Amino acid sequence: MNDVILSRIAEALTWTGRYVERADATGRILDAYLHRLLEDPWRDEDAACRSLYAILGVDAGDQPVDMQQVLDQLAFDARSTGSIEGALGAARLNARSAREAVSSEMWECLNSTWHALAGQRRASLRTGPYAYLELVRRRAALFFGLADSTMSRDDSWRFVVLGRSLERVDMTVRLLSVRVLDAAHAPDWPTLLSASGADEAYARVYGGFGDSPKVAEFLLLDRDFPRSALHALTTAEECLAALGRPRQDPARRPIGALRTHLEYLDSRSLEGGLPVLLRDLQGACMASAEAVAEKFFPYQGPVEWAQEGARR
Repeated sequence: MNDVILSRIAEALTWTGRYVERADATGRILDAYLHRLLEDPWRDEDAACRSLYAILGVDAGDQPVDMQQVLDQLAFDARSTGSIEGALGAARLNARSAREAVSSEMWECLNSTWHALAGQRRASLRTGPYAYLELVRRRAALFFGLADSTMSRDDSWRFVVLGRSLERVDMTVRLLSVRVLDAAHAPDWPTLLSASGADEAYARVYGGFGDSPKVAEFLLLDRDFPRSALHALTTAEECLAALGRPRQDPARRPIGALRTHLEYLDSRSLEGGLPVLLRDLQGACMASAEAVAEKFFPYQGPVEWAQEGARR
């Protein structure tokens, strides 16, 4: 197997991990916002929808926005990899191109999920989108569970986990950035916890679901919660080290520097420096992703699954 084929497989595996994680995170965010709107019918739907768009980097425009429009764009749009359906479709194409590297069970999970989405999308018109979003969350968890249980801990597995980890940091930073930097459309702390899948884990650590800035501390600095920035950065750095990248490598250095910074950060100084820290985290992940692509994905020919919207 020549280097071009190997680089294409590595790219496909990395983006498979990223796209499945993106679909999962987007599904959690949409579900959290939908439940908040149901629980509080007086909540401003337009403001909530604009907050969702801000998290995912979508221009909301000047016209009023409702939740059905958001779902059509962020859940059901198969043409955009910024939506759930588009991300899962791209993950499926990537996995198909790397069939010799992923297990049959992982491929079957993605393939069956993709084919089940259309039926769930139609059902959502009658019963709401909750079953659709639940399917996405459960299948994403199943996919990564199958990756952990059916793949050897070789470079193929590391590229999947690296992609998932980089996307996870990006989504956590996006959530916190809207809360910190965009007061006009900011979600409350409980919504942010729920959107991160962290509400129960947070309650076990802090003893409640209080509206507290400690949410930011938990999502950034907790060493044990797998969706925290520190945990995801640590996992990404471990993958890069196992892939043979030294500490000063352009792919590993920005990740390692931010991981070390978070590791020893005094939580009392977190709130005041949060905007700068979030920008640094997003910049480090972008720099690392670009360096990984330059090192491992040198193939520049036409690749069907490499089509990406604004976020890739």
